[in-house]
Amino acid sequence: MIKINSVFHSPQISNAGNTPLGDGGINTAICSFGMSGWVFHAPFISTHPGFNFYAVWERSKNLAQEKYPAVKTYRTLEEMLADENVELVVVNTPNITHYDYVKQALLAGKHVISEKPFTVEVSEAEELIALAAEKNLKLSVFQNRRYDSDYKTIKSVLDQKLLGNIVEAEFHFDRFKEEISPKAHKEVAMKGTGALYDLGSHLIDQALQLFGMPTAVFADIAIMRPVSQVDDYFEVLLYYPSSRVRIKGSYQVRETLPGYVLHGSKGSFIKPKTDMQEAQLQALMLPTDEAYGIEPETEKGLLHTETDGKIINEKIPSEKGNYTAYYEGIYQSIRNNAPLPVTATEGMHVIKIIEAAFKSNEEKRVVEL
Repeated sequence: MIKINSVFHSPQISNAGNTPLGDGGINTAICSFGMSGWVFHAPFISTHPGFNFYAVWERSKNLAQEKYPAVKTYRTLEEMLADENVELVVVNTPNITHYDYVKQALLAGKHVISEKPFTVEVSEAEELIALAAEKNLKLSVFQNRRYDSDYKTIKSVLDQKLLGNIVEAEFHFDRFKEEISPKAHKEVAMKGTGALYDLGSHLIDQALQLFGMPTAVFADIAIMRPVSQVDDYFEVLLYYPSSRVRIKGSYQVRETLPGYVLHGSKGSFIKPKTDMQEAQLQALMLPTDEAYGIEPETEKGLLHTETDGKIINEKIPSEKGNYTAYYEGIYQSIRNNAPLPVTATEGMHVIKIIEAAFKSNEEKRVVEL
């Protein structure tokens, strides 16, 4: 059996809860305590010893305080940003608000994590990047799917050159949803909504991390469900000099397809999209749990390749998913000036691809970058 070498070693994290950590703990405020807040951010801020879950913006409810009694609740963003103790702000509000809220936080002198997609327009991203540089503040985008077990596994396969030169890759992020999301901000016809901004931003970021910026883009974007007001289907083809990368997403896929299919000059790798972290977090599992981020044995990827003249055709174990690694990177960047785990420029590149995709779909042509 081929051994897939791990490309990331998890930091040792203790369950610090919500205990203030003095000068060593980064006082962090979250701009919303909906699903993004309580599933994707609070568990990591509250369990990483380098952070203190300090404040939250909730207009009328007290959901954060019910789970984290020591957290401060603010009713307005302005009031929260005026608190000099807040060092880092997580902007996890509807996509259309990212530009405005990130800008306000930067002007208030706070480091910022923006949920993906970074902004809805490239020009907005460019302005925020310049502002962060001017203020000497850290600005990152929460591209958490870089830390999914399935993505980390394919990255390890590629890093070890097990497939040779990649000629074709296809990434899927599908769901089956006949109904409209109860989250109105996700499926109301406005700039920044729809499947390409929502699911596509994950796949685009992964593709850019693995293969770099493409030379051109072609896209087919559509509304398939009669009840939908926003795109719920997309297929985006990224052109590279010697390869093609296709990303696809749909809300009308009942039967699960492989999440990743890669073909190279030496072999192929097929991997189900089965990262467990979101489901585990929704089930209230802490990221410090030993079982956290581990995929079932049944979800191994299939590697069919040739090494040293020998044909290999076998299932290989998955990497462990670990969103904590993102927050560890943020901690190291703020406290020790290490490189950000995801830069704002990388977040802007995702929006550049999305804008090119919509232009391609509208004009029915390949758009060069």
